[in-house]
Amino acid sequence: MSKSADELLKLENQLCFQLYSASRLMTKIYQPLLKPLDLTYPQYLVMLVLWEMPMGHKFTVTMLGERLKLDSGTLTPLLKRLESKRLIQRQRSHEDERQVWVRLSALGESLKQQAKRVPEKLMCEAGVKNEEVAVMRDMLKKLFDTLPG
Repeated sequence: MSKSADELLKLENQLCFQLYSASRLMTKIYQPLLKPLDLTYPQYLVMLVLWEMPMGHKFTVTMLGERLKLDSGTLTPLLKRLESKRLIQRQRSHEDERQVWVRLSALGESLKQQAKRVPEKLMCEAGVKNEEVAVMRDMLKKLFDTLPG
């Protein structure tokens, strides 16, 4: 194996490892920021999607899964926990019983005010500037959009 091939196989040169490590670290940084909201990181992601819409707007579980890139086996337990905290309401469709609608509760909507401080605190914790975040986010989105699957 040539020297350059050996370099290619080093762990620190693997894009997948850098993404994996950064993801784990970001989740760890989020934990104390989300604790006052009583949310886990995956629950926070669900709430972010729901907060984007006007109060009363409904999503199907399938729509949420597509938006969050999660399958229903992962999403359903998350939604059950959020429902037990009274942050969301789930309702089976009258037209198609296989379909479940999800919407924010009043309590879930009120949590949005507290959550507005999380992104700013995260950037302080991570020590990055708005411009750097925008560049990284755009690069990751481009990578995601170009990868197959």
